[in-house]
Order: sequence, then C-alpha cells, then structure tokens
Amino acid sequence: MNLAYAIRYFKREDIETVMGLNRTCLPENYPESFFIGLHQHAPHAFFVAETEGRVIGYIMCRVERGISSYRTAAPVKKGHIVSVAVSREYRKAGIGTELIKHSMKGMAEYGAKEFFLEVRRTNEAAIKAYEKLGFDVKRVLKGYYRDGEDAYLMVKEYIPEDGDEAVDE
Repeated sequence: MNLAYAIRYFKREDIETVMGLNRTCLPENYPESFFIGLHQHAPHAFFVAETEGRVIGYIMCRVERGISSYRTAAPVKKGHIVSVAVSREYRKAGIGTELIKHSMKGMAEYGAKEFFLEVRRTNEAAIKAYEKLGFDVKRVLKGYYRDGEDAYLMVKEYIPEDGDEAVDE
C-alpha cells in the first residue's frame, strides 16, 4: 500500500478520534482522563498518524522510573508504550512502525534509556513488528489482560542517534 500520511504530536482536539480508534481497534479501552493524563505527562511521546486530515492511528506513552532490564539493580528511566493502534484499513503500510519510532525518540527526549511494552501472546503480527524494531521478549505476564490472556513483556535498550537531545522535564 502506497499511502501518504504524516506523523504529528497529539492535540487535545484529537481526543474523540483517538478514543474511537482505541475502542474499535483494541479490547483495552481507557477513559478520556487517562489519555489526557498521559499527554500532560509526556506530550513529546504522544503521536497521531493522519492522512488527508483524518487521524488513522495513535501511540501514547509514559516515562517511568524502574530497575533496568539490562543492568543489575540499576535504576533507570524507562519509556512505556502504553497503547498503539492503527485503523484496520490502513494497516500493513508501516504506520505503526513509524508511530513507535517517533514515540521512542520522544521518550528518549525525557531521558528514557530503555523501552518496554506489553503485548498479547496471540498478537503475532504485533510481536513480529516489535521484534523487527529490536524488542525482545523479557518474560510472560500470566493473566495480564482483563479477559485472562497472558502478555509478553517486551524490552529494548535505547541506542542514541546523532542529534538526539533531551528536553527539560
């Protein structure tokens, strides 16, 4: 699929469309306050994809402090990919991958040294996409989802690129 689309920062007026995508694309849904809270926490890590003025995908993330997945007992800032979705008719066009790349760069601006996410064990397409981006399965989270399905916890270490800079928190 050859599609012209743009990735941009989420804006407050995108909320209804983003929540609609969340409801139609994913079984895990959140209240408006959750989306707004994540945007307020890390606006440089909340993106939408749009084509012809229509929002067709989103990613929302947060930055947390925790123990490193790579260094023994070392505290670190970790970028958490909370939710990513692309409208069904626009999948397999690389939009999800671009949203993830933008969000990782955004989380790195806040000092994230590694990234993590949870994904359903049955979501093979997403797992393959995350693996192509350098994520590895760290462990299984038994019964993670409300319906009882297990999740994989996937992690990736941040490797800075030339020109990457941190923003003030």
